[in-house]
Amino acid sequence: MNRRNFLKKSVAATTLVIGPGMFLSACGRNLRSELMGIDQIPDDHAIETLGPHGYKILYYASFAPSGHNSQPWFVRINTSLDWVVGSDADRFLKTVDGSNRETLLSLGAFVENLVQAAGAFGYAAKTTVIAKDRFDSDVVRVRLSKSTALNIPLHRMVARRTVKSHLQSKELKSSDVKAFSKSVGGHLFYFPRGTEHANFMNKEAVENYRIQSDNKKAMEELAAWIRFKDRDAKRFRDGLTPEAMEITGLAGWYVRHFMDNKDVLSKSFNDKGFQKIQEQVTQGAGWLVITSDGNTVKDLIETGRRFQRMALTARQKMIAIHPMTQALEETHGQKNIRDNHGPGVIPQFMLRVGYLNKYPDPVSLRRPVEWFVRV
Repeated sequence: MNRRNFLKKSVAATTLVIGPGMFLSACGRNLRSELMGIDQIPDDHAIETLGPHGYKILYYASFAPSGHNSQPWFVRINTSLDWVVGSDADRFLKTVDGSNRETLLSLGAFVENLVQAAGAFGYAAKTTVIAKDRFDSDVVRVRLSKSTALNIPLHRMVARRTVKSHLQSKELKSSDVKAFSKSVGGHLFYFPRGTEHANFMNKEAVENYRIQSDNKKAMEELAAWIRFKDRDAKRFRDGLTPEAMEITGLAGWYVRHFMDNKDVLSKSFNDKGFQKIQEQVTQGAGWLVITSDGNTVKDLIETGRRFQRMALTARQKMIAIHPMTQALEETHGQKNIRDNHGPGVIPQFMLRVGYLNKYPDPVSLRRPVEWFVRV
């Protein structure tokens, strides 16, 4: 038995004998809060070419969601009022997102945060999609102009998070569904828990998770974005920490100290993930599906913006939103989803939703603005 496996077994055995109490003080923490306590938003001219407020606008934009928290964006600063939002090829998920669909949805969410943050700081942001192809580097041009500051709650961008656990089973209120639908311009379908289509979505979520977890390349890609160790989380400031995967308490302490990325490829890791997915689909109020008019770059950017507008309102309504993407990533799921929706319906987000008793704090890490700005 090698030293690593010996330590794993020793810790597990010790925990069983003396109980978890001695570890509790080491288990309760929020690494993002620790890092954000260190990071102070610098003065507006910390990056001189950004001009007044530019750094802060991009700081808030950076809290947009992305697959595996890969944060696949960069911003090139042409002038203080002329920016280009681009996609960083080094951050593409080439296995599970081979068409770059999810990358563009993430960039759309980033652009929405940027536009809202600019409005809060007194700038109107005109956006133009300039990419012709899904893999073009330069995607959206942003031109800022001075305007009246709007009353936009910036804290919503920081507080937004994906929540996967403890979703209540009661159906969403019609007023909340209508508000969500309005925020996405009507491109929304709600399938309440227990309906035929919700049950279909449950089945597809589980089946396509199984297909993807059996794909070695997909799991290797996932493993590359997991930050088990604090040193890696602090170094990269992206990816999935144990807290982001909702592995907390004693289990979180254990995986931070005794697991590494190779363990993601193990049968036990996959079995536990599959069991978790099966449990999750039994919880919640059903499914929301956000659709698009088409599949062009412009369509995907706009759909990402719609999603983010909705997501920014969810916490206030105490509604958890859990994107479950595998059914839209795998060929098997794509066909079944297409065959079970009406003609012309193009799903871009499958979202498991439900009310919460308590909304947890955000935990996913973010790169500092300096790391994704290109001057």
